[in-house]
Order: sequence, then C-alpha cells, then structure tokens
Amino acid sequence: MRAHVGDQLVIDSTKTGAARRDGEIVGLHHEDGTPPYDVRWSDTDEVTLVFPGPDAHIHHLESAEPRTTSAPQPDAGEARGASAVAPPTGAAGPGDIGRRVAVERRRQGLSREETAGRARMSPDYLAYLEERPADPTFATLIRLADALGTSVAALRGGGMDLPPGQGHALLHPRLRDLSPEECRTLLSTHGVGRIAVPASDGRPAVVPVNYEIVDDAIAFRTAPGSLTAAAAGREVAFEVDHVDEDMSQGWSVLAVGPANVVTEPEAVRRLTHHAHTRPWAGGEREMWVSIRPATLTGRRITPADQ
Repeated sequence: MRAHVGDQLVIDSTKTGAARRDGEIVGLHHEDGTPPYDVRWSDTDEVTLVFPGPDAHIHHLESAEPRTTSAPQPDAGEARGASAVAPPTGAAGPGDIGRRVAVERRRQGLSREETAGRARMSPDYLAYLEERPADPTFATLIRLADALGTSVAALRGGGMDLPPGQGHALLHPRLRDLSPEECRTLLSTHGVGRIAVPASDGRPAVVPVNYEIVDDAIAFRTAPGSLTAAAAGREVAFEVDHVDEDMSQGWSVLAVGPANVVTEPEAVRRLTHHAHTRPWAGGEREMWVSIRPATLTGRRITPADQ
C-alpha cells in the first residue's frame, strides 16, 4: 500500500450494513508512501496515526501536477493548522458531487460550517469535497443529503437525463393556489424559466432561458433575430417550476405580461451588473428583454397534512 498526502483512506466496515469511515491523509512517515499515515477523519476532524489493516484501501487523488513524496510532511500536531484542503496550483477542479453540494448549500444560504455541523463532519473536509475531485463514501453522502434536505441520487446527478415527475403521486395530495407574494418569493432572484413565444411559422414554442428579477421585472438576455427575441413587443407567458422527485411534490409560477427590449443604457448597465450568470446557451446574447407581469399566479402540490 502506497499513498500521497491528500489521498483518501477508506476503512470498510466488517459489519453488514454498517457505515465505513474515511479520512484525508495529511502526513507520511516514509518517503516511499508506505504506512503508517497521519489521517484527518472526516467525521471528527481529528488527526490520528493509522496503520491500515486489510479492511482499508486508498483512493488516490488525481492531480495535473506530478506528485513527490520527498518533501517533509507535517506531523499530527501541524496538520490541524495546515491548509490541507487547499487545491495546489494545477490541481484538478472539483468533482460533480462537490459542485452539486456547493450549489445546493449556497442555494439554501448555508455556510460551510453550518452544513458541516448538520452533516457531522469537518468543515475542512467539506471544503476539500467542494474544491477537489473527491470520492466521498456512501455514508458521507447520506449525511450531506440529510443536511441539505435532498437525496443521495440528486447529489450524484441521478436522473438528470430524465424528465421530472416520474415518481409515484402522493397518496393524499393537496393542490393549492399561491398568493402573488408567494409567487414573487419563489421566482426569487434568478434561475431558469420557460417563455412561450410564437415561432417564425406562427406556431407556439416554449424555450428555456436564464432569467433575473430586477425591480419586479423578469429579464433575460438573448440575441437579435433569435426565437426568444420574438417575445419583444408582445404579451407573453413566462413559467418557472420546481419538482421534488423524491417527495412527489412541487410548485409552479406563471407570469403573464408585456415583453419589451431594454434600450436605456443605464437600465442595460444595471441589468448586466445584477446578472448572476451568463446565459447557459453561450454565444453573443447582449440584448435584454424585460417582462412586466400583469398577472402572477401559481400552484403548489404538498401532502394533505401539510
């Protein structure tokens, strides 16, 4: 068994159904990478000296830079203060799971410390997971999913290529109308919504766009001559929704109102300044279209007892 600093040591439990333990190797005692290792455990943040047994294996951390084992390594006392989770220059970026964890954490307005506390793990390990191409154990994913109010499958990206709503319907669903205030809250500050516009042949089309909310107006960027640019000067419908596949519930908001091209330079500058992201479709999309909702309606499906 050979390892490098930054690799993950995984201990498989010998008990059926029991969770395995994992930690980051933060110190070596032999230049050739053989045991023992100083390991920072993800569940306690403690650093201990470990002589791996037959139930242990190493998950090697991929890096674009060649690794060496000749540099002096910190001992257990130094490891606590070291930035062991900071990505070195040239290191690979975060993995898909880490990106999903970070996005969901920020969406809920949680700090790393709050999320780590809920998931009963070290904030340093959470930073490592979000910033490096890590391979967390199933037990770690369960704790993170519970802390973020999502599912392991969602953190792994399962079902991304499937349309939502294939889960079983609730036994006793409740469908209720949302107030305009609730609709505005759900629209939030930005996201992805769908705009209904007439295509060049006169047939209706529904197109997803990245949108922003500025001064109660829905704004999105497009390119002149594009399908979504046809919304300008018309009354359009704009829809946003969210489906919780695991809980078989969700909501939708529909805004209807006139759409117009934003031409005033200061307004364009303000929209660009407040934009949270570039359009996912890429390309030159500097034409801003603003929708002023004349009506704002929505519905939510929840269990009847909520």
